[in-house]
Amino acid sequence: MALDDIGLCARALARIGVHPITSFADGTTESEIAGLLYAPLRDAVLSSYPWNFATRQVSLTRLATPPNGDYQYAYQLPNDFLRAISAGIGGRGRGINYRIARNELHSDASEILLTYIFRPDETSFPPYFDALLMTRLAAEFCLPLTENIARADVLSRQADSEFTRARQIDSQQDSPSRIENFTLIDARD
Repeated sequence: MALDDIGLCARALARIGVHPITSFADGTTESEIAGLLYAPLRDAVLSSYPWNFATRQVSLTRLATPPNGDYQYAYQLPNDFLRAISAGIGGRGRGINYRIARNELHSDASEILLTYIFRPDETSFPPYFDALLMTRLAAEFCLPLTENIARADVLSRQADSEFTRARQIDSQQDSPSRIENFTLIDARD
């Protein structure tokens, strides 16, 4: 069953033994804390690793005004952008130098194909990511709602373990990367 933001928060709240919420506007302390912490925490967890389910490639639109500084061109980042993974040209998603500044990508390349982490809808999160996010939410909700530092520490360690497990599962959804342009390998030829 796909969970939305309220479902994820309700299950995280149940893990710490408080009443689950039915909306962020319930008027309870639980809904207020969940409403304040959920979105930034979700984005932080999504940004923390190049998740396959949250990775997208897009050709960027060049802006009319060039950047002041080290690069010739500025490009507008997508609205759902969370973190850059790589940038390239000519159908390749990597291989060029760039810098992210505010909501722009700066580069000397005249066209950009950006590989990045985006913010997918919660209902498309895979089960392993749901488990990670619920555990991380429970760890973050615990202290303001229960004031139990020891319990918050245990939940934080569980969230770290869940992160490792989720990364392992996600990494199995892709072919292993091969080493390119490595001087020691080139010297053997």
